[in-house]
Amino acid sequence: MEKQAVARQFALDAAKLAANTRCHSVLILEMAGISPVTDYYVIATGSSARQMRTVCDEIDELALAQHFPSFHRSGYEGETWIAVDYVDVVVHIFSPDARTYYDLENLWGDAKRTPVTPG
Repeated sequence: MEKQAVARQFALDAAKLAANTRCHSVLILEMAGISPVTDYYVIATGSSARQMRTVCDEIDELALAQHFPSFHRSGYEGETWIAVDYVDVVVHIFSPDARTYYDLENLWGDAKRTPVTPG
């Protein structure tokens, strides 16, 4: 499987995991050709800081199982925003207020959006 297809599958799997772990408004932004930094953003809103950390930990486990280890993690001890960089995929898990404040969907308005629902 080519590199971008592997990244897309990981983004989908991470987004589904977040959606099935009580995150809401889960969305994948396709960043290839728009951002030189990454190919996909996975954006989700958590219900509490503890739940956000749990989702982050579970996505890390998924990433290791798929040989997609994280490069960097930021905000894990905070209350509002956790960002995990898997190089080709960056996962953002926000509190509701932080998601509204940073509004990545509007910032990257040119990106193709794929909403992900539980199931």
